[in-house]
Amino acid sequence: MSRPPRVLGLDLGVRRIGVALAEGSLALPLEVLDARGAWHQQVAELVVRTGAELVVVGLPLGLDGTEGGAARRVRRWVEELAPKLDVPIELVDERLSSVAAERELERAGVRSRERRGRLDAFAAAEILDRWLARQS
Repeated sequence: MSRPPRVLGLDLGVRRIGVALAEGSLALPLEVLDARGAWHQQVAELVVRTGAELVVVGLPLGLDGTEGGAARRVRRWVEELAPKLDVPIELVDERLSSVAAERELERAGVRSRERRGRLDAFAAAEILDRWLARQS
């Protein structure tokens, strides 16, 4: 029996990049990278280390579904990242993923100061959950 594909999820931000990993139908927060460093290389290394077969990146659309400056920036970053990976990249609507992640951390009793460091990885897991829901 074959194993479910592993999928790496990214919430790309100007300062931080949230990373999550899904295998089968479960997406879990993995870590947060510094977006001001060599993040392209770190993501490429994570793909290899985790055995990911696909990278899913959140596309920050406006509430009305239009693409603004943030979405164009993410598309540009994805264009820069793609040649460094040996796996495909898919974009997924990430509207309100950070809000959903914040609520999840709040429900779990994580204090606001501690949430800041975890929020991006939880947002990446939320993005992966949305991608997984579309697959089923």
